Amino acid sequence: MAKISYYSQEAYDNLKKDLDNLKNVERPNISNEIAQARDKGDLSENAEYDAAKEAQGLLEMKIADLEEKLLYARVIDTSKLDTDKVLLYSTVTIKNVSTGSILTYTLVSDTEADLSNNKISANSPIGKALLAKKVSDTVNVTVPSGEISFEVLDITRQ
Repeated sequence: MAKISYYSQEAYDNLKKDLDNLKNVERPNISNEIAQARDKGDLSENAEYDAAKEAQGLLEMKIADLEEKLLYARVIDTSKLDTDKVLLYSTVTIKNVSTGSILTYTLVSDTEADLSNNKISANSPIGKALLAKKVSDTVNVTVPSGEISFEVLDITRQ
């Protein structure tokens, strides 16, 4: 059984859009490629046909994967999140205790993580350490270079 995954409404909508594109655009394109390759004659020596069939198999796997993700997806209403403690989809401002640098991250699901947009996975070392913490709590995070201490300065909604 697949595990339940949590998504923001935006991420859930993007998954649905991706699935729709695969089913309604990519699938017909592959079918056309197979039909064109089939029209070229002997299928036993037709590399185009083999490539199109392989692409079709990969596409069907992607479709099945997305359908399963959507089946077990749960959407979190971020407007109703508590800001007393760090939760999934909380935006957290933290201070590196040793350097004094201040960072702001939003904790998201694994599929939404994007460090360039300050979105880190709740399953990352920092994300795991921050979950359920409150303002003024200090957390220690083990990273490849050692251990870093962060103080939670602020918690807001996404």
